[in-house]
Amino acid sequence: DSAAFFGCSSLTSITMPDNLTSIGGYTFYSCTSLTSITIPDSVISIGDYAFSGCTSLTSITIPDSVTSIGEFAFYDCTSLKYNEYDVALYLGNIKNPYLWLIIANDRGIRSCHVRGSCRFIYDEAFAGCTSLTSITIPDSVSSIGCGAFSNCQSLTLITIPDSVTSIGDGAFFGCTQLSTISFNGTIAQWNSITKGSNWNENVPATTVSCTDGTVALD
Repeated sequence: DSAAFFGCSSLTSITMPDNLTSIGGYTFYSCTSLTSITIPDSVISIGDYAFSGCTSLTSITIPDSVTSIGEFAFYDCTSLKYNEYDVALYLGNIKNPYLWLIIANDRGIRSCHVRGSCRFIYDEAFAGCTSLTSITIPDSVSSIGCGAFSNCQSLTLITIPDSVTSIGDGAFFGCTQLSTISFNGTIAQWNSITKGSNWNENVPATTVSCTDGTVALD
């Protein structure tokens, strides 16, 4: 349930049932004594602010089954240890520590190679990285989160792999220099991608170059 353990400041550990499919919004909000948590393989979604304010949380295991993490799920988790690769911080599990790219480790980064086993780029992961000129997204990535590259004003081109099936709201909002968008797949594949509202607002690119032609952008 949402907010089930909201503010349980004395909760130090919890074992979740194996049939759990979702962790609701604010479930562990401000559980300031919780130090580690392992999410069972049955869970597919984590709600908004689910672990926000868990200031003692040092480790979290996210299984491959999780395909959706809500906004600010780890906000103010000041002790959380991430898995680092290149210039970004990730969360995942023993098999794949780089499942979710959560955030750039510095908003001043100029380039980034996303880890080859990453499947999800989290909401606002690179938001406001105004010096970012180069981003390499591998063909393991299936989802680009809401606002993931918003206001990256130095980004002039991006190549999206054909593994991507969803692009979130405002993913490239305010990328005012982004004049070239390439997609490593067909027009049909591009059209099948679920795209959030305003994903390309204030972006100068008017077309997407696919392997078999171009698509005009609204």
